Amino acid sequence: MKELKDYVTTIPDFPQPGIMFRDITSVLQDADGLRLAIDTMTDMVKDVDFDVVAGAESRGFCFGAPMAYNENKPLVLIRKKGKLPRETVSVEYDLEYGKATLEIHKDAIKPGQKVLLVDDLIATGGTTMAMIKLIESLGGKVVGVVVMMELAGFNVRDKLGVPLYAAISYEGK
Repeated sequence: MKELKDYVTTIPDFPQPGIMFRDITSVLQDADGLRLAIDTMTDMVKDVDFDVVAGAESRGFCFGAPMAYNENKPLVLIRKKGKLPRETVSVEYDLEYGKATLEIHKDAIKPGQKVLLVDDLIATGGTTMAMIKLIESLGGKVVGVVVMMELAGFNVRDKLGVPLYAAISYEGK
């Protein structure tokens, strides 16, 4: 039986020399790999009490939607600026080479709701910390973050302030 890591394609020196790019599209393109990823991530949070799943654009949607469906929970979308049609709240955050803005519908999270954040990857944690700020700005409480892959070399676990569940953890960056 294959392990989840076996479905991930690693591309050396992309996008620049010295980087080991972990490509999740090979997981998504394989029915067994996708099922294993969703089942593993869902199982990791089986004891977490949450009301809502929130997924980050766009790969967080790939994992968040089936997890929400499996758990019979609503799915909230966190998107890039200008992509949501109703009134939003937003947060700007730093990227390696610039800034970005994430938005969520103003009515997506009710005060007191417990939110599970879902994404494909966590590295520096910038996007995840921005999502936590968005949820908290609406009165929600992030009770955990679940990702398919963690790049543990960035040491983000202590910075988050919430539990992090990773189906795969790679030692480097």
